[in-house]
Amino acid sequence: MEIRFEHSRKEVSTMKTEELRAAFLTGNLMQENIVSLVYTHYDRVIVGGVKPVGKKIALSNDDALKADHFLERREIGIINVGGKGKIYAGGSTHELNKLDGLYIGKGTEEVFFESMDTANPANFFLLSAPAHHNHPIQFCSKDQALPAHVGSLETSNDRTIYKYIHDKGMQSCQLVMGLTILNTGSVWNTMPAHTHTRRMESYFYFDVPEQQRVFHFMGEPTETRHLVVANHQAIISPPWSIHSGCGTSNYSFIWGMAGENYTYTDMDMVNINDIR
Repeated sequence: MEIRFEHSRKEVSTMKTEELRAAFLTGNLMQENIVSLVYTHYDRVIVGGVKPVGKKIALSNDDALKADHFLERREIGIINVGGKGKIYAGGSTHELNKLDGLYIGKGTEEVFFESMDTANPANFFLLSAPAHHNHPIQFCSKDQALPAHVGSLETSNDRTIYKYIHDKGMQSCQLVMGLTILNTGSVWNTMPAHTHTRRMESYFYFDVPEQQRVFHFMGEPTETRHLVVANHQAIISPPWSIHSGCGTSNYSFIWGMAGENYTYTDMDMVNINDIR
């Protein structure tokens, strides 16, 4: 598990490209039979990925957590962005098709991941945050996720937002989680942009074609920076930063938040004319 500490707004304003990438961009989180984890000190969130091929993979504990097991003091949200897979947790087995989600609460001692077809393995994206209450394991298929159609082809951001973990969906202590799918011909996400100083956010980009990229915009609204993102990479977004992107083709991404406010609509909108 890689550990990353926070950076101030002033520090970020002086960073060069490679420094920005080292601070806020992960590598490819979907590595065969490896649990890839990045622990960020922004609200102590962990982002990660698991791609099991040919065997069960355990959600490994890490000495940095100083816990008896990974979820001793944590909760986790999981969305599958690959082939059909299984998750074993809390004495039960859950089958996840592509874009199905699962929440596993604090205190669950063992979690295992498995693909049902080695030729088309599952790709499980993980988002974990500290938890103070035990919530039960909950499953949400893509069809059960709360959809919201936003944007338009005229502004190149025709997209559908699916909410999985939120105040009216799967319950959690502080995780809020879902995904956005851009329709063909649309490339912009989350525009107009916003910030929410009461919680951090992560973006995990998937279904990005091999020869395409997403330009993710971050930073203070009046002093933006950008990161070039490939498939299965994630962005760590500080609470003071905007988080928006534009791709060279349409794509999808999982968004996840944790912090003080549990309400999805807690956003401080930024007028496009004010972005620099």
